[in-house]
Amino acid sequence: MSSYKVSDYAGPTEMAHEGVNPLLEDINAPYSAGDFAWIMTCTGLVLLMVPGVGFFYSGLARRKSALALIWLSLMSIAVVGFQWFFWGYSLTFTHNTDASPFIGDLSNFGLMKVLGQPSVGSSKIPDVLFCLYQGMFAAITPALAIGAAADRGRMLPAIVFIFIWATIVYDPIAYWTWNPNGWSLVMGGLDFAGGTPVHISSGAAALAYSLMLGKRTGYNKVNGLPYRPHNVTHVVLGTVFLWVGWFGFNGGSALAANTRAVMACLVTQISACVGGFTWCLLDYRLEKKWSTVGFCSGVIAGLVAITPAAGYVPPWSAVIFGVCGGIICNFATKLKFLIGIDEPLDVFAEHGVGGIVGNLLTGIFAADYIAALDGATAIDGGWVNQNYIQLGYQLADSVAGFAYSFVMTCLICFVLNLIPGLSLRVSPEVEEIGLDDAELGEFAYDYVELSRHVNDVLVGGSAAGSVKESNETPTEKA
Repeated sequence: MSSYKVSDYAGPTEMAHEGVNPLLEDINAPYSAGDFAWIMTCTGLVLLMVPGVGFFYSGLARRKSALALIWLSLMSIAVVGFQWFFWGYSLTFTHNTDASPFIGDLSNFGLMKVLGQPSVGSSKIPDVLFCLYQGMFAAITPALAIGAAADRGRMLPAIVFIFIWATIVYDPIAYWTWNPNGWSLVMGGLDFAGGTPVHISSGAAALAYSLMLGKRTGYNKVNGLPYRPHNVTHVVLGTVFLWVGWFGFNGGSALAANTRAVMACLVTQISACVGGFTWCLLDYRLEKKWSTVGFCSGVIAGLVAITPAAGYVPPWSAVIFGVCGGIICNFATKLKFLIGIDEPLDVFAEHGVGGIVGNLLTGIFAADYIAALDGATAIDGGWVNQNYIQLGYQLADSVAGFAYSFVMTCLICFVLNLIPGLSLRVSPEVEEIGLDDAELGEFAYDYVELSRHVNDVLVGGSAAGSVKESNETPTEKA
């Protein structure tokens, strides 16, 4: 250790160095214990969201591949957890002020020199805590995207894909969005908690992954592959995990325990509530049924839409975010039929389209006095502050993030398909028996080992056609 002292730290943009000797000086002195407690709690909340994604996807999918989606979400934590330690954090949040506007360097490779120095994100918390918190964002993003593997994607290539994708897609987009050197942040783009790095990038990746995998067996361009969500209880459970975790996702992005964090949580709650009943009403108009899956889908749409805006917009505008998110994402579930891509779980509609909606609305409703609630942040605001160019910045960031993620995901998948043993798709025989049996050798439920399809079971001496896995795909009832 050097003789460097805590008082010598110049701030978040100072080059990373060996730091102070904790045996000689208290490195916690510059920081608030309350901020530590809040961000560590939020870290746990965001981690909880990842299995929430798994349960949400599992419930929407068919029973013979239900466990595989939970497994993939958990594997995303493990793979990205290592990747973030190895070089992900350095590539995304390097302190080097001479780094490019596109991606960082390896000055913090292996978390070298990551300890008590003020973080790139905020001088309120140290590097090591910021690294831990942001690592959860990096973990959940490929977990969102990999839902595209439902029913026909192999596990091993998915693991390799997650590591590569996190490195060459997520890290650059997060860098240009949140690092002081990033071109979008320098331009003036506003993204509080991941509209582009998390949602738009994962939605575009899911669309590209689905394109490269090809359509599932039995899929047709008019009705898709008709089936009901096999376990709505899992959908509700996943929604609960995600809803609770989103308070850490958005509230924690204030990077301190302050009024701005409270405001972020408040608008998150309002948007989620409004999005839920908006989607539910849209579904009711068609079938006169109050859909539980529709409500859960709307909640997620509202949460996605408010994510980039949470620390910038006033509470009344959150109602607009929820309504717009619910309506636009609902109708976006039909886009896959127009473009002919079998994207089974509507990740693109919920996260890709929802993220774009949130980004653009941020350009309209961002308010300077909301950002200033942390006592430090100064922005020009959006249209409510007569800063009309902000919408252009938001559009540029959204288009760049979507295009980059979609193209790079296609390239990654194309290369993986050329490597022996890493072809993305299972055989038709494996697709028929299900990923759980063929890839995992385990099942979400005991009875699936005996019967892959509900209509294979005899009820009262005849095939149970009345309970066949049929009807619309999970979230496209509108």
